[in-house]
Amino acid sequence: MNTSTAIALPLALASTVLINFAYLREHDAVAALPVLSMRRPLQSARALLTDRSWLLGFAMESVGFLLYVAALRLASLALVQSVSAGGIGVLAYVSSRFAGRRLSSRERRGVLLSVFGLTALGVSLLGGSGQGGAGSTAGILVWLGATAAAAVLVVTLGRRVLGVAVAEGVAGGLFFSLGDVSTKVATQGGARIAFVIPLIVGYTLGTWLLQLGYQRGAALTVAGLATLLTNAVPIAAGTIVLGEPVPSGVYGALRIIAFAAVTIGAIFLARPERKAA
Repeated sequence: MNTSTAIALPLALASTVLINFAYLREHDAVAALPVLSMRRPLQSARALLTDRSWLLGFAMESVGFLLYVAALRLASLALVQSVSAGGIGVLAYVSSRFAGRRLSSRERRGVLLSVFGLTALGVSLLGGSGQGGAGSTAGILVWLGATAAAAVLVVTLGRRVLGVAVAEGVAGGLFFSLGDVSTKVATQGGARIAFVIPLIVGYTLGTWLLQLGYQRGAALTVAGLATLLTNAVPIAAGTIVLGEPVPSGVYGALRIIAFAAVTIGAIFLARPERKAA
């Protein structure tokens, strides 16, 4: 493991812990506010920006984001997102403590998978962890456009099938992933600093949809689904679009297992419990 990666990993871990704490604080704050609506964006934004509890959560999320940007400057997108994916385990544990309940068996399996994935990721770093190539601008734009289109479809047409809270969590996660990929590209500098524009759009829409979802669903469901997509989609983008390398041999297989483990763990944690009849 090189020095840059050794610095990036704790930065990414600190980022995901802080952001997931922020999600819980925002959820509790939004749940106590009047109903937010996309049809009244100014009124809804005013309600958020005048609530001290929500602002504290958003400030925590912003500091977490700055740590995330610092990590991206030092390591590959896929690597940083893999560490961030384990943050859903933090979300599950802290949300259960806040709510005064024990984790269900499915949630415990999700936490264990997330921890296993992070451990496997750490071992796989012995096989190398390059930052990868820059990727083609056209390919990146196509990826971002497809991600945005998928988010719009989910939030407009998927609400009836998935439910409003789930659809908003999924769409929010897709917009966050758009922002994450844009962040990595923007940190490359030069003309690519223009990717700050989709970065801002992605994070703004993702944050807004997450707040709407918080009023209609549990934090672990809404933020869990968002976290799943926020991490899984950029991991795929890092390999497919940015050309970030995967180690060969045993370490490469272990890296793939790690990616799969954190993703499956996130799915276990994001699925809401079925209530007994």
